[in-house]
Amino acid sequence: MRYAAIVLALFLGLLNVPGWTQSNSSQSSSNGFVSDWFQRSSRAESGQPHWAAPIFTVTPRLVQQFRYDMGWQSISAFTNANYGSGKGLELVPVDRVELSVSAPSYLTHTKPGVNDGIGDMAFLFKYRAAAGNPENGNYVVTAMFAATVPTGAYTNGAKDALLTPTLAVGKGWGNFDLQSTAGVTVPTGDVDLLGTPVVLNATAQYHCLKYFWPELEVNSTMWANGKNAGKKQVFLSPGLVVGKFHIWKRVGIAVGGGVQIAATQFHTYEHNWVTSARFPF
Repeated sequence: MRYAAIVLALFLGLLNVPGWTQSNSSQSSSNGFVSDWFQRSSRAESGQPHWAAPIFTVTPRLVQQFRYDMGWQSISAFTNANYGSGKGLELVPVDRVELSVSAPSYLTHTKPGVNDGIGDMAFLFKYRAAAGNPENGNYVVTAMFAATVPTGAYTNGAKDALLTPTLAVGKGWGNFDLQSTAGVTVPTGDVDLLGTPVVLNATAQYHCLKYFWPELEVNSTMWANGKNAGKKQVFLSPGLVVGKFHIWKRVGIAVGGGVQIAATQFHTYEHNWVTSARFPF
């Protein structure tokens, strides 16, 4: 309920509906809460690099937006579609901190006999340890902690919760930047089956023509244990983000897309096409 109240307050603050700021002391307090919130998110934005969030790699920047991704994984002659892809509402509730929560994705399959259904719910916590905007070093260092809750129907999610501590860093030089993450996924059960994979991502990104952010990512996973012990998969992932474009008041929009292309003999899928829509506010 408190989470819903925060979202409603931010929405009304964007609308600036008549009477919201002056009707009574409670509304005035709410207006102050919304104003403080937006000032905090503006400080977070101004004190860090101004890059676009990559398509696949989680950005070390703090962002406040609603994001919706869709992905289509090809495996042999079949396709798995993922509507939501673990993205959702991303908020900056206090200085240096971002909290993200996503509703369960919905997954569909073209392979006969595989049931469609919802996937796992995902959460992400970021703490920005250090940062400088383009005038002060153009860099960022962030600690992240992600978790998924096994809400998936049929086999559309993990049997156990997954916990992923991650270190994320980024550095920019003019219009060019590198963003990278390194983390390990630890299941709360079935470790002998799932293992504890190490996930490494790196993105090279270039800003051109004001709104365009072409990128090339390397997304890799290595298993030291579990059923895939000793295996490694690497994807080369070109992509493009366009925006942000101003819509209204603080609200903007950016869109993007990319594809993961398997570059190793072992891979859990061959291609993964993703489209992304972001609404920063």
